[in-house]
Amino acid sequence: MLCCFENLHSQKIIYRDLKPENIVLDMHGNIVLTDFGLAKIFSENDELNYSFCGSPQYMAPEIILQEGYNCSADFYSLGALLHELVTGLPPFYDEI
Repeated sequence: MLCCFENLHSQKIIYRDLKPENIVLDMHGNIVLTDFGLAKIFSENDELNYSFCGSPQYMAPEIILQEGYNCSADFYSLGALLHELVTGLPPFYDEI
């Protein structure tokens, strides 16, 4: 997954929608990232985005607070995904 983000960010693309449903395996067992509907091309690394999009369980705090974000928001969602893979629940999960 880290290599996927490294490749996307080198091509100036922010993914913004990482979640288990958007990761599939090919016939060789390699992971494939799908659903680029919320991906965005940015012009510079320090350019901030303010659009509110993604899955709330995996969204970086700066997206939720609408403070502006860049490709680092993808790494927050990767951490949230890894948390769910280890514990079985998304971070900050609460039964209501």
